[in-house]
Amino acid sequence: MKKNMHRSLPVLWIVIPCYNEQEVLPITAPMFLEKIIQLQQDGLIDKESRILFVNDGSKDRTWEIIQSLAADDPRYIGIAQSRNRGHQNAVLAGLMEAKEYCDITISIDCDGQDDINAMDKMVKQYHDGCEIVYGVRSRRDTDTWFKSVTAEGFYRMMNGMGAEVVYNHADYRLVSAKALRAFESFHEVNLFLRGMFPLVGFKSTSVYYERRERIAGKSHYPLSKMLALAMDGITSMSTKPIRLIMGFGCLVAVISFIGVIWSIAAHFMGVTVAGWSSMVCILCFLGGIQLLGIGIIGEYVGKTYMETKHRPRYIISEKTWEDPEDTDIRIG
Repeated sequence: MKKNMHRSLPVLWIVIPCYNEQEVLPITAPMFLEKIIQLQQDGLIDKESRILFVNDGSKDRTWEIIQSLAADDPRYIGIAQSRNRGHQNAVLAGLMEAKEYCDITISIDCDGQDDINAMDKMVKQYHDGCEIVYGVRSRRDTDTWFKSVTAEGFYRMMNGMGAEVVYNHADYRLVSAKALRAFESFHEVNLFLRGMFPLVGFKSTSVYYERRERIAGKSHYPLSKMLALAMDGITSMSTKPIRLIMGFGCLVAVISFIGVIWSIAAHFMGVTVAGWSSMVCILCFLGGIQLLGIGIIGEYVGKTYMETKHRPRYIISEKTWEDPEDTDIRIG
């Protein structure tokens, strides 16, 4: 199943992370297959292209459905992680597995929200020399007001913090095997892929599409997970929060020094006023700032702690196909 270096057309693997997707997978899987067939008929990809499902430790029938799809059509293939490790790790597992067999990959969620027709433009941009093509939402009409405001605020904040992220881009992207081999040298355990791929370099561009409502099932990204992803993204890609805290600490120190000078002068001038309330407010304010600073620093220390352990980011326990050259459990 290893890729043939003499093909004229690129082999595409569509990488689709799946977690408890038994309701939506039977609906979207045929859509991905139709897209593979259409791209082949248009002369954009090779007939050996595949659809790779990555089961991220699902608790429902997701893996059984993937196995059934693979048994019915060889263009469907799947791998299963040994346990649930999160969306970013599932995408990484699929990309690292795919790079050994294909020329280009496209990662996309299986819920049908991302427009699969944007793949045509992505592949054409690859033919024009781009190694990475980002799928970018053109607008957020399907989002609630709260989600739209917070999401756009997140991207602005990330760029303001010094992290290089593509505005309104999530994890719908084309990446060539060449770029993935370079990306393999990034060994972070705390993954934020949408901020890491711009660091790889190579020629890149963006294609724009409109995102739809989820076809079936429920979203696995509630507000708590979105906030956790935002925190991971900021602390994984930038040290600016620590610098902001340090700068604010310096400002408070200067103001406090001025306050000390004023209080000494007021004492000698005999202008003293009982200020219990103001003193309590100042102490509570400074205490809150100190706890916030310690919390931010602690977040970085915790990430450093996890990185030093060098734990595997994914463990592939099963595959739907057999490769004589690769019989071991894949760990990365």
